[in-house]
Amino acid sequence: MPSIRGHEYFLAVILTGYIMYKTCLAQEDENTTFAYDYNYTTDYDIYNGFPEVCSKAANRQFRQWFIPTFYAIICFLGLTGNLLVILTYFYFKRLKTMTDVYLLNLSFADLLFVISLPFWAFNSMNEWVLGLPVCKIMHTIYKVTFYSSMFLLSSISVDRYFAISKAISAHKHRSQAVFFSKIASMVMWVLALIFSVPEMIFTTINNNACTPYKSNNDTLRVSLQSSQITLAFLIPLIVMGFCYSNIIWTLSQTRGFERNRAIKVILAVVAVFLIFQTPYNIVLFWTTIVTAKGGTTICNNDNSQLYATDITQCIAFFRCCLNPFVYAFIGVKFRHDVLKLLKDLGCMSRERFFKYTCAQRKASLATETDSTTTFSP
Repeated sequence: MPSIRGHEYFLAVILTGYIMYKTCLAQEDENTTFAYDYNYTTDYDIYNGFPEVCSKAANRQFRQWFIPTFYAIICFLGLTGNLLVILTYFYFKRLKTMTDVYLLNLSFADLLFVISLPFWAFNSMNEWVLGLPVCKIMHTIYKVTFYSSMFLLSSISVDRYFAISKAISAHKHRSQAVFFSKIASMVMWVLALIFSVPEMIFTTINNNACTPYKSNNDTLRVSLQSSQITLAFLIPLIVMGFCYSNIIWTLSQTRGFERNRAIKVILAVVAVFLIFQTPYNIVLFWTTIVTAKGGTTICNNDNSQLYATDITQCIAFFRCCLNPFVYAFIGVKFRHDVLKLLKDLGCMSRERFFKYTCAQRKASLATETDSTTTFSP
C-alpha cells in the first residue's frame, strides 16, 4: 500500500471536516428554520435568500424584569382594594342595590384574577413545570374573570342609566332589583364560563411554555382573538358609551354642585376604561390581522409586536386595581364604612378615624343616597 504524503494527509483532514460541517448545518436548518414560537422566528436574508433565525433574547430579558415587577404591583394593590370592598360588603351587609351586587361580583372577579398573577409571572420567567392541568386552570381563570368583569362593568352602567335617566320606572321595581341583579350576576358568570371553554380545550404546553395556542399563525387564534375583541371590548364600550352619555345628558338638565361632581365621576369611569383597555385591544387587533395573513417574516415587526403585547397587557391588567377606587370608594358612605372596618380590625386608631370621618362630612355638602356608588364623591 502506498504511503500518504504529509500534504495529502492535511488536505484529506480539511475535506473531511468540511463535509461534517455542512452535514451539521443541514441538520440544524432542518430543526430550526421552519419552527415558530416565542423563542425565535425566521427572517430572510435579502442577499442570498436563505432563512435565518430571528433572536428573541432581548424580549426574554425584558419580560423577566418587566412582567414580574408589574404583576407584583398589580397583585398587591388588587388584593388590598378588592379585599376591602368584599369585607366591607359582608361586614356591613351593604347589598341594598343592583350596583352593590354587581360591585361585589366585580371584586370577586378581580380578586380571582390577581391571585392567578404569580403563575403568569412564573410562566414569563421560567420553563413551565407545573403540568398541563395547572396551565389550563390558569388560563381559564383569566378568561372567566376577564369576561365576567367586562359584563359586570356594562351592567353597572345599565343600572346607573335606569337609576338616573329612568328614575321613575326604576323606583317602581326597586324591591325586585336586588333579586334580579343576583340572577343576572349568575347568568354573567355562566356566560363567561361558556366563552372560556375554548381556552380550556386548546390551552397547551408549547416549547416549555403554557400557551393557549399551538402555533402563531392559526385560524383558531384568529377566531378566539376576534371574539374576545367583540365580546369583551366593543360591546361593553357601546353599552357604556350609550348609558353614560344619556346619564350626562340627563344630569345636564339639572342644576347644582352635585351635578358637576357626578359628571366628573362619570368621565373618570369612561376614561379609565378607555385608557387601560383600548391600547391592548388595538394591539390584539393588530396581531389578529397579522396572524390571519399567515404571520410575519420580518424580525423587527415580530419583536415590536411582542413588546407591544407585553406592555399593553400589563396596562390592561392594572384596571383591576382601579375598579374599587373608581366604582366603590367614590361613595362617601362607602369610604366611611371602609374606615370603620379598618378601625374595628385594629388597623386605625379612634382618633385618626374621627379625624378622617369629620373631614369627609365637611367635604360632603349634600347627603348621599342609599346607593354606594352614587355619582358623587
